[in-house]
Amino acid sequence: QVQLVESGGGSVQAGGSLRLSCATSGMPFSSNAIGWYRQAPGKQREFVATIGSDGDTTYKESVKGRFTISRDNTKNTVYLQMNSLQPVDTAVYYCKEYRWGYWGQGTQVTVSS
Repeated sequence: QVQLVESGGGSVQAGGSLRLSCATSGMPFSSNAIGWYRQAPGKQREFVATIGSDGDTTYKESVKGRFTISRDNTKNTVYLQMNSLQPVDTAVYYCKEYRWGYWGQGTQVTVSS
């Protein structure tokens, strides 16, 4: 059974940092691309970043230079390092694996001004 479990969310002030983790199980992790998405209150879920099995990365334009996605194939985990956080980054953050389309349950990130 494929599972993705996010953690690391919390409340920070503007300019602060958080590192999110997406721990996976039940799938061949090293050969899967994994993505991070977010959903703010009253808005649709949107793409944030993705990392391929080869380590190639893609980012939403507004997070480039502030967020970094990485993966540790020995721990079956993907990370999202978020720096210089702003109130507009407030959302529930989800990870997704692309082979079968499974999602995690999400972790809340709240940035106050």
